[in-house]
Amino acid sequence: MLANPSGVRSTACYAQPSHFAFSGRCKLLSSFPNRPRFLSPKKTSKFCSLSLLLSRNGVRCNSFAVKALVEPEVSESVAAAAGGAGAGGSGLLPPVSVKIPFGDREILIETGHIGRQASGSVMATDGETIVYTSVCLSDVPSEPSDFFPLNVTYQERFSAAGRTSGGFFKREGKTKDNEVLICRMIDRPLRPTMLKGFYHETQLLSWVLSYDGLHCPDALAVTAAGIAVALSEVPHSEAIAGVRIGLLGDKFVVNPTTKEMEGSTLDLFLAGTDNAILMIEGYCDFLPEEKLLEAVQVGQGAVRQICSAVKALVTKCGKPKMLDAIRLPPPELYRLVEKIAGDELHNVLQIKSKIPRRKAISLLEEKVINRLTDKGYISIEGLSGSGETILDLIDEEDEDEEIVVDGEVDEGDVHIKPVSRKSTPLGGKRSDGRSPEDIRPITSSCGLLPRAHGSALFTRGETQSLAVVTLGDKQMAQKLDNLANVEEFKRFYLQYSFPPSSVGEVGRMGAPSRREIGHGTLAERALEPILPTEDAFPYTIRVESTITESNGSSSMASVCGGCLALQDAGVPLKCSIAGIAMGLVLDTHEFGGDGTPLILSDITGAEDASGDMDFKVAGNEDGITAFQMDIKVEGITLPVMREALLQARDGRRRILAEMMKCSPPPAKSLSKYAPLIHIMKVAPEKVNMIIGSGGKKVKSIIEETGVEAIDTQDDGIVKITAKDLSSLEKSKSIISSLTMVPTVGDIYRNCEIKSIVPYGVFVEIVPGREGLCHISELTSDWLAKAEDAFKVGDRVDVKLIEVNDKGQLRLSRRALLPVPETSPEDPSSNPDVVVIADSGKASDEGAPQKYVSVPKAEGLAEEKIDRAKVKSSATKVASSSKSNSAETTLLPRKKVFKRVKKSGSKAVTGVSSNDGE
Repeated sequence: MLANPSGVRSTACYAQPSHFAFSGRCKLLSSFPNRPRFLSPKKTSKFCSLSLLLSRNGVRCNSFAVKALVEPEVSESVAAAAGGAGAGGSGLLPPVSVKIPFGDREILIETGHIGRQASGSVMATDGETIVYTSVCLSDVPSEPSDFFPLNVTYQERFSAAGRTSGGFFKREGKTKDNEVLICRMIDRPLRPTMLKGFYHETQLLSWVLSYDGLHCPDALAVTAAGIAVALSEVPHSEAIAGVRIGLLGDKFVVNPTTKEMEGSTLDLFLAGTDNAILMIEGYCDFLPEEKLLEAVQVGQGAVRQICSAVKALVTKCGKPKMLDAIRLPPPELYRLVEKIAGDELHNVLQIKSKIPRRKAISLLEEKVINRLTDKGYISIEGLSGSGETILDLIDEEDEDEEIVVDGEVDEGDVHIKPVSRKSTPLGGKRSDGRSPEDIRPITSSCGLLPRAHGSALFTRGETQSLAVVTLGDKQMAQKLDNLANVEEFKRFYLQYSFPPSSVGEVGRMGAPSRREIGHGTLAERALEPILPTEDAFPYTIRVESTITESNGSSSMASVCGGCLALQDAGVPLKCSIAGIAMGLVLDTHEFGGDGTPLILSDITGAEDASGDMDFKVAGNEDGITAFQMDIKVEGITLPVMREALLQARDGRRRILAEMMKCSPPPAKSLSKYAPLIHIMKVAPEKVNMIIGSGGKKVKSIIEETGVEAIDTQDDGIVKITAKDLSSLEKSKSIISSLTMVPTVGDIYRNCEIKSIVPYGVFVEIVPGREGLCHISELTSDWLAKAEDAFKVGDRVDVKLIEVNDKGQLRLSRRALLPVPETSPEDPSSNPDVVVIADSGKASDEGAPQKYVSVPKAEGLAEEKIDRAKVKSSATKVASSSKSNSAETTLLPRKKVFKRVKKSGSKAVTGVSSNDGE
């Protein structure tokens, strides 16, 4: 596409005599001169590539033949440069290290140490954070375009933090979202400084080689990129630098550390030159416009200091710029195009509907190319039928049609900038009839999707966003991988998608583009301050914004639609917010104007593409939550930014008033299809009882009750996520029982026996909580096996008699049974003895008996009695009793054994009798 002449002095591409002759319909008047970069040994052709005047849609001249008439001569200076770079000299600049200011500290800039074959390379060090940046450009220029061929790649190496990738290949793979955002922050301020007419593909690579966890690498990477470009051969207007501004209390901090940012209420990233601002982006908590302007002023001062130091470094070791490679069409060509299509272009740009206007512009472009290349000469006579088609498109416009506008600059629109002539005054009206402050017609509706948890359709002109909200538990949270090696999850995230159908085009669908990631992050950060805390609303929130129509400001439509969808999902927001995109048109001296800026509210795609600024601002009536500004000229001043911010505030208030008219309105209640989440607080030491060994217990609760998830935290917080109330209540009851604090002496009735073991039975006293009833505590009589009297599923009454240090419960059924009637002298009446029937033959009736008593060991629930020792002791007692029969008293035929505490390794048994033996 045709571009305006730049103010930078350069050589026109048709000014030099040609070394080539062409046959065919196209006539080329010049070629690129030879330069030292073209003498690379890798280049096989003697001739440098040629740039043709091409249309934006790819219309090319007919085929032609190329024939060398004159052998290209190599100048003495070029030969000297080539010789200096050969065997006779290295051609490399000596290493240079300097320190430059970076807020309240200095950073170390090194060049000439690493990457010496690149056009420019820099190693920037802040603390122990190190970023390496290189700039290279192709030897052969690309075809002319209205988009500078700049490619930026930023990568955070895991090794920078002493880590490695957790993937199978153990190396860095797909670019992370955070890396994409920093790529955009590097690209956006650099692009406006690149000179028009330079078509050599330029690649900027940036790696984080070391990270100390304290000094953020993003501002360092932007500054390093600006220095590397300034030192390279790439022609540009000014050196750039980037800084971050935080707000701690009432004090602004330049390039705060990560710890300082934790307490900051502002996250402002600013990039610019020593005299202008090129890009700002940031997030805050309803910061007033005046406070934001103060922060920008502080940031601009810090950038000015950095750029002054960079200029001194460039003077010392910078490479000569490739100004001879700049190729612009001559001014005569602009005047000729104006004569061919100026009036028609003015009429075409007044078409209100996007699709007819786009087709009309395409036809007009084709007409201009045909006139410039037809029959080998330029003719403006005998216009073809294209003009009739364009007029037909204009006549087909419906006078009563709703005012609509164009899409964003990267949404299929065309850069059309008029040549140096005074445009026809429109009485203060824009091309669609609006005044500079007017907002396009707005409609909105909620509850479109019945099964979604929340949905809204927001339409502003021909820009439309379908926002959908999904609620879930912690498992739905988005995990972030970062250099800090800290496990981080996002409980709120917004995903933005821009299908080609939104602009009526055919395109490739795949992974989200850099632009989609950037727009989604901006809308996400704008909505984040109005969300409730996790304690008040324990859901993970996902918002999807699908752009179904695009005609400018689709990211701000995502903010408005996302806010309505959150309300429809029942999320208790602190307030409503809206977003608006502001534009700037500078009637510059280049176009014969006086330089007075014109601020536009709610810009269209055509205004974005042809304007000089895209300034997005989101917030409520009184404060800002997110902002992003991109400048397409050399920068704007603080007064212009102040005017844009105040005008944006008025626009937000009008949009919020229109959002209040949403029909149908947001439900403001949870959908019946949304999951239920219940939060419980238990004693922290009881959390392991919920989890169980290897997670078995929590898994069994989930399977038994049918809940979706149970999430536990070390501080005792338990979150239960369920689809219905019944399963939620059931799991809640089980967890309450598991984590209760039992008291010795409590009695539990009708409890189920869950399992039988050789030493007793396990009884479930409450759902999910079991205790051991030892075999000795099951009955009053001796029991050889628990299976002889009980089976799994039987229900018994038990009493809690002990809780050990591990929280394990000891139960007793015997303690609740009636006390048997026994003689006072009978040791079996003593609760501290165990009575076991004699397995030997009964003695003569009335014969006196002796009792062997073994005291119980306190606190033992699972100790087994050594049956062999008991039998041996009983035999001895029976023998002794015969010789002492006269001294005994008649008692029932029983032998009572007491467990005694072990002395050393042997158990001591004793015989007790009424006579004291």
